[in-house]
Amino acid sequence: MIRHSARPRRRLAAAFALIALPLGACTSTTNYYGTEPAVQAAPQTAEGKAKNVILFVGDGMGISTITAARILAGQQQGQPGEENSLSFEKFDNVALVKTYNTDAQVADSAGTASALNTGRKTRIGVINTAPDVPRGDCAASLGHGMETIAEEALEHGKAVGIVSTARLTHATPAAVYGHNPDRNWESDADMPPAQQALGCTDFAQQLVAFPFDLALGGGSRKFLGTGAGGERTDPAANLPSEWAARTGGTFAADTQAMRKAPLDKPVLGLFSPSHMTYQLDRTPDTSEPTLTEMTAESIRRLSDDPQGYYLMIEGGRIDHGHHMGKAGYALEETIEFARAIQYAVDNTDPDETLILVTADHSHVFTIAGYPKRGNPILGLVHPPVSGDEDHPGAANDEPLLAGDGQPYTTLGYANGPGAVKGERGEPETGAQAQQQSLVPLGSETHGGEDVALFATGPGSQRVRGVIEQNVIEHIMRAAFGWDEE
Repeated sequence: MIRHSARPRRRLAAAFALIALPLGACTSTTNYYGTEPAVQAAPQTAEGKAKNVILFVGDGMGISTITAARILAGQQQGQPGEENSLSFEKFDNVALVKTYNTDAQVADSAGTASALNTGRKTRIGVINTAPDVPRGDCAASLGHGMETIAEEALEHGKAVGIVSTARLTHATPAAVYGHNPDRNWESDADMPPAQQALGCTDFAQQLVAFPFDLALGGGSRKFLGTGAGGERTDPAANLPSEWAARTGGTFAADTQAMRKAPLDKPVLGLFSPSHMTYQLDRTPDTSEPTLTEMTAESIRRLSDDPQGYYLMIEGGRIDHGHHMGKAGYALEETIEFARAIQYAVDNTDPDETLILVTADHSHVFTIAGYPKRGNPILGLVHPPVSGDEDHPGAANDEPLLAGDGQPYTTLGYANGPGAVKGERGEPETGAQAQQQSLVPLGSETHGGEDVALFATGPGSQRVRGVIEQNVIEHIMRAAFGWDEE
């Protein structure tokens, strides 16, 4: 395991209050063979260094998800939708990213998040562990952790922030600070006792030992004992309380506590027992902050650091909506993700902050069926040509019918819980609908196609072409100027 000693806190009291949040939707490759891939270097350009880097990760945000979210956001504003642009789609620098793991054609979030944070590809299911280490083998992993960009940022005196709408012990946020040969070791209750005895620790324990400046997300039950409604094996365990006592930091369990926390000390926010509430399920009395609010709080707290910062912000529930086969949930999370990115663009200095937006992997999510321009993206397919004799229903704008006589939706999945069994019925529509799919699975799966990378700010000109996923870390290091050391 890689360990770093705690550094002194360098926070300066912020002189400004949290400003109002925007409410509207914002509008050469190397082939790897074998277990240990070669490293593809970042393209070099002559430009200024970045003081800060913000990496936005839309978990599961494939290109079809971006397209559908763009349309939905436009339609929510009264537009046909197709002409709309999400905030990050306006960035000048774009690349395609190959997401495979060293042992998997279609990746998971652990191997991909490890590539983003360490600059090396590795196995499916492991966090920042070398690719020759078997999954779940603590003994083999010891001494084979891969250093993360956050750890290097601490060495350079920079602040580090971690934000997610998922549990902070989940794969993507865990890859900022943690090292384990199994992504599922979120609490000690998730670990085989024999593996614990060999010296490995769970991600909750690793997070509170990591000298972060800010960590905001879900997953409190991974940090608390069974006596406090958690799941740790010691019924009296309270890692947030122990962390606050040791560091002088503030533990926040809701939005108001997060905002009131002293600005010159670290803050740990755990706003839900597991993953945070979906945008579609939020109510007026929801006490959890939105992703945009957590982004705003992060920038407010980290901006005064004289050495700059590294901040990873994950829209984690995009992925979960897709796994349920419910596109409306995933798309609303994507729209909120775009809103958070717009806030970051509006409230950082473009001359000193590199903002990267990408996904760890895609999903088997499709947009199809020849719907007309402006067709409700979450609805049934209606044809574009009135009176087209090849499309029954076109003359009176009724939905198109498939060969089984039933209508069908624009959005669908290749597999998942919405698989049709027997005779196909009329599909559900609307924001909370579960789309129909082909192969029956309890959870829809990831997709293996390339994802997009969008960039703006110093170092963003390195984002171009078709690249390996691990190159994103090299792009961030180069923007910080560390490749020159």
